[in-house]
Amino acid sequence: MKRLLLLGIVLLAVLQHRLWMGDNSLTEYFQLQHQIAEQTASNSQLQQRNNALKAEITDLRSGTEAIEERARNELGLIKKGETFYRVVGGEQRSMTAN
Repeated sequence: MKRLLLLGIVLLAVLQHRLWMGDNSLTEYFQLQHQIAEQTASNSQLQQRNNALKAEITDLRSGTEAIEERARNELGLIKKGETFYRVVGGEQRSMTAN
């Protein structure tokens, strides 16, 4: 009976060691779960970015308005017959009473 009890305790100790410290342990499991959560969040952000880029590509292919907007904003181009005004900012005065 004592040998059976001792064998049970040794077997339990070996299984506990594998559970906490061995391959595929709980610690490794929780680390992998954390990595999966981080990767899922990263994938979601990249998917949103891809969707925005697809929408922009569709917009650029479908008409000239998006192309004109980009030319104006990024290249500073203007249409023939338009007048370009540049507003140069100066120091702003505060309206506080002394």
